[in-house]
Amino acid sequence: MSQGTLLNANQECFEQLAGRETRIKQEIQQAAVVNFDETGLSENGKRIWLHSASTETHTHYFAHPKRGKESIQAAGILPYFQGSAVHDHWESYQSFENCEHSFCNGHHLRELVRAIEQDDAQWAREMKRLLLDVKTTVDTAKDEGKLELSTSQIDDFNHQYRDIIDRGLQPYLTQPMANTPPKRGRKKQSKSKNLLDRLDKYQTETLRFMTDFRVPFDNNQAERDIRLTKVKQKISGSFRSANGTPHF
Repeated sequence: MSQGTLLNANQECFEQLAGRETRIKQEIQQAAVVNFDETGLSENGKRIWLHSASTETHTHYFAHPKRGKESIQAAGILPYFQGSAVHDHWESYQSFENCEHSFCNGHHLRELVRAIEQDDAQWAREMKRLLLDVKTTVDTAKDEGKLELSTSQIDDFNHQYRDIIDRGLQPYLTQPMANTPPKRGRKKQSKSKNLLDRLDKYQTETLRFMTDFRVPFDNNQAERDIRLTKVKQKISGSFRSANGTPHF
C-alpha cells in the first residue's frame, strides 16, 4: 500500500467519524464525572497541545496550538460541563465555574513524597498517610456496597486534614521579621510551601473523592488515555501537518 492510499483512508475515516465525535462530546458533557488532562505534542517542528476529556466509556481528543483557557473553550466540553471535573491543579481548568472541581491526589502524593525526601517536611508525612487512610476507607466502603461514608467519618477526616495543615503553617506564621527592607515583587516560596498553601485553600477539591464516591482518587483515567499519543510521538517523533494530527 502506498503512503497516499493510507493518507486517503485516514482522511475518509476522519470525515465519516465527524457525527460520532459530536455524540461523544455530548455524552461527556452530560456525564457526572469527567477526567481532564493535556500534554505537549510536536507538529511540524512546533509545540502544540493535546487536550483530553474522558469517562470510563468515552474519550475525546482535541489538538490546539495553545494550552490555556482559549484551547479549552475551543474543545467545547468543559465550558458546558456541570458535573465534577477531575484534573491536576492547573489554574486554567479552575477558571470554569459552571462545574465542581476535584484534584488528582496522585499528583499530590508525588509532591508530598518530594517534600518528605528533600525537605524532611513532617506535615507532608502526616498528609500522605491521611490521604491514603481516607482512600482505604472509601475503597472498603465501596466494596461493602455503601454509597457514602458516615457523617462522623467525614467530620473526623476533615478535622485531621485541617489539623495537619494548621500545624504545617505554624512555622511560617511565627518566622521573625528580617531587618533588611523587603524586595519588590512577589516573594518566592519553596515547593513545599506552595503545596501546603494549595492543600490549605482547596481542601474540598482535594477530598471530593471522600464525599462523592463517583469521583476517583486520582486522574489515572485521563493519563492512560493520552498514553497512546505519547507512544505515537516516540515512534514517529512528530506529526507532519495540521491535517495529520486531527486525522490520527
